[in-house]
Order: sequence, then structure tokens, then C-alpha cells
Amino acid sequence: MITVFGSKVGKEEIANVSAVLESQWMGFGKKVTEFEEGFAKRLGLQNFAMVDSGSNALFLAVTLLKLPPNSEVIVPAFTWVSCAQAILMAGHTPVFCDVELDTLNVSRATIEPCITKNTGAIMVVHFAGKPVDMDPILELGLPVIEDAAHAVDSTYKGKPCGGIGDVGIYSFDAVKNLTTGEGGGIATRNKELIDRAKILRYCGIGKSGFEAAAATASQKNRWWEYNITEPFIKMLPTNIAAAIGLAQLEKIDDLQAWRKKIWDIYQTEFRDVSWIITPPDPEEYEKHSYFTYVIRVPNRDKLARYLFDAGIYTTLRYHPLHMNALYKSKAVLKNSEILNEDSLSIPLHPNLTLEQVSLIVDTIKKFEK
Repeated sequence: MITVFGSKVGKEEIANVSAVLESQWMGFGKKVTEFEEGFAKRLGLQNFAMVDSGSNALFLAVTLLKLPPNSEVIVPAFTWVSCAQAILMAGHTPVFCDVELDTLNVSRATIEPCITKNTGAIMVVHFAGKPVDMDPILELGLPVIEDAAHAVDSTYKGKPCGGIGDVGIYSFDAVKNLTTGEGGGIATRNKELIDRAKILRYCGIGKSGFEAAAATASQKNRWWEYNITEPFIKMLPTNIAAAIGLAQLEKIDDLQAWRKKIWDIYQTEFRDVSWIITPPDPEEYEKHSYFTYVIRVPNRDKLARYLFDAGIYTTLRYHPLHMNALYKSKAVLKNSEILNEDSLSIPLHPNLTLEQVSLIVDTIKKFEK
């Protein structure tokens, strides 16, 4: 079966992980710091902290804003469930907005009708790596959380996605553009926020036991004692995950070039197929990460089954959240509901061969007959 998502690891990642295992220091440590510094330099971020997952990064991001209790946070309906869960877990209310049919992104036009006196923040998602048009949204004057889980290599007007709003997050899970097996990160231009993030990610303590001891043992007895600044869950990353990430950083340009090659083939092959709506290419002022390739087609369910039977896995990754009973939403979001019926992610990842890409294209084109 040809998979729809995937990452690519090799001998470099294995060597890095082996070195960590041999060091007997598998948890949080120096490799994490090395990855944080390397990732921030690669993207041009002012401040960056690694955590154990993108979902936890979202929860941390909402927490860092210190919104009034029970604030409303506007979030796209057509996105992954972690976005809404992070808002709820932080004690706030997700308010679902629609997305644009062409970009699958939120816009000022889809966000503005949802703003009320209780709105505390806006969460945007750079869907599939296509940058959200940020400037009009920033002009609304509300705090902005950027979910750049799909956009680790995307830029908007020369700025890294995830580093434009008040706080941004990244995901490094097993199928993302840059993987650490599982992991995430948080970015902000505000040094105070990143300092607080580094404290919160270790249960509100900040420094590990060994770090605290090394810093204070020469100055006082009972160096193992510590102060807790505020209650929070543990979301520390590991040296193992960071070691994988360091190897991925060395090859990210090649991985991204292969993703773009596949994207370009799809765009060329499907452009003149009348029954397929293809995603838009990036604007001149944008850089796309090409995380996933989403087509819109009639008879989507039949196409998905046809491809599955041919050994090609596809998916609708994001069921519109406002339609989930958990959130008790009464919103009617036309575009998200259309996408729920006609959109489909087809395989795009660096493990695909050109022969597999050709098979995918030919099989989809044959479906019409």
C-alpha cells in the first residue's frame, strides 16, 4: 500500500540515536538545546523551545497568552482536533470559523464575523503549508496563535510561518516535513514568553534536577530543592527525539526539494483534468512547505475506495470540528462542509518514488473512465 503521509529517515538519524543511547542520557539534555539552536537558526526565529508534541505546544501557546478565564478563541473548523482541544484544556471556548475554498485557510473575511466582546485570541493554521494571509488578520489587533504544524519550511513575505503572530507552534511527529519521531516546538518574538515556556514545560520548575544541582551545589547545601512557579504538566522533549531532529535539519533542503518535485508533477498532470480542482500554488511573496496535496473532486468517496483497492491510501484528514458533537457548536460553515464532502489528500512525502507518483497520477486519471 502506498501511504498518504510519511517522512524519511536513514543512517544519519540511526547514528545520532545510537550516540545518545551510548551516552546513557536519553531524556532532556544537551541534544535538545542543540536542536533548539539549530532549528531557530534554520528558520530565522528569535526564540524557540522544543516540547514533546505539537499538541502540547498548542496547549502551551494558549496558556502563555494569559487570556481572561472563559475567553473565546477563534479557530478554523477545518483543522486537526488538537487546536480546539488546546483551547478547551486551557479553560477557554473554541469559536469555529470557516475557511476559504481555494486555500483551505482562514482569512480576515472568515474570522471577522466571529469576533465578539469575549474574543481573546485568534488561532490560524497554515493548512498544508500554504501560508495564511497574515497582515489583514494582524490588523484586527487581537493576539494571534499560529499553528505551523504543516509549515515548518513556509514563509510569508520573508517571515517564517510560526514566527509572525504573538506565538507559534510546530509539530515534528512521524509524518511531518521534519520529524523527531514525536515532538513539537513553540516560537515567539517575546523573550519573556519563551522563558516562561521553558519553565512550564517541566511542571513549572524550569530546570531539571541535575541542572539545578550543577548550578547551585557550590553555593548551598540541599541543592536538590526547587521552587515551583505555577502548576503545569510535564512536556519535556528527549535527547533521542532531538538527535533525530538534528539529522533531519541536515537534510531538510533535500527533503523539501523532493516534496516540491512531487507537487509540481501533480500540478502539471491534473491542471487540465476538468473534474479535479487542484490546490493553488504559492504567491510570489510566499514559500510553501508542501506538506500534503489536497484535491477536490465529485464522487470523492468512490475515488478514495477505487484508489484504496488499487493499493493507494488516501484520506480526509480533517473532519470539520464544528460538526463534532463534543463542541456543541451551532455554527453553519458552508465551505468547511463542502470540503467535508469533496476534498481528499493524496500521497505526498519524501519516501515516494517517481514510479509510484506516476502510478498515482495514472490511476486517478483512469477513474473518470
